[in-house]
Amino acid sequence: MEPESDQPAAQMLAELEEASARLDAADPLEIIAWTVNRFPGKVALAASFQDAALIDMAVRVEPAIEVIFLDTEFHFPETLAYVERLRKRYNLNLLITHPEVPLDEFPCGTSQCCEVRKVAPLAKALEGHSAWITGLKRVDTPERVAAPVIGWDPRRNMVKVNPVAAWDDDDIDEYIAAHDLPRHPLNYVGYVSIGCAPTTVPVPAGHNPREGRWAGTDKTECGLHV
Repeated sequence: MEPESDQPAAQMLAELEEASARLDAADPLEIIAWTVNRFPGKVALAASFQDAALIDMAVRVEPAIEVIFLDTEFHFPETLAYVERLRKRYNLNLLITHPEVPLDEFPCGTSQCCEVRKVAPLAKALEGHSAWITGLKRVDTPERVAAPVIGWDPRRNMVKVNPVAAWDDDDIDEYIAAHDLPRHPLNYVGYVSIGCAPTTVPVPAGHNPREGRWAGTDKTECGLHV
């Protein structure tokens, strides 16, 4: 039951709405299982690698799931080392994208940086897939408060699944602790929400983790989810 055009059939939308309502309070592993069973071989996980929680969940359900990492070429060296550590730990089916522009064209922090270094590479990486899984959480930003666990992504004409949408950062931390997952090295020096090195700063204890992203600006989204 795949959509036949850029707009999904009403039957598809109804199915997604029903599944999202039914699974809204479900364990993320159940949501991931629904996705890989509904779209076998056509699901990708876009991972920021700021923690290992969602990757651990996904490979528990489907060890061969494709994991996409968007290498903007401005990541911290610690992030790249963490990507490699998790790749080896899980034997990840990992796709690392790279922007089609040089470092000095739309460098990190400029207006078009996220578009050319994240949004465009993700669109290319998702070609041929029917659904993508994200680590989006409703608590992250005001734009995400109504995010469904399963929905239609009109920008990419595919299903978008947010298994941890209903979770908060404490839930993620509890999962990491319960499964003894390795943490991002920068967690130990105050970095919580980790993006590109030029625009990410440590966050004081008790502050919103997203305050560390695009510090000093009013930017809250890179464009992947809006």
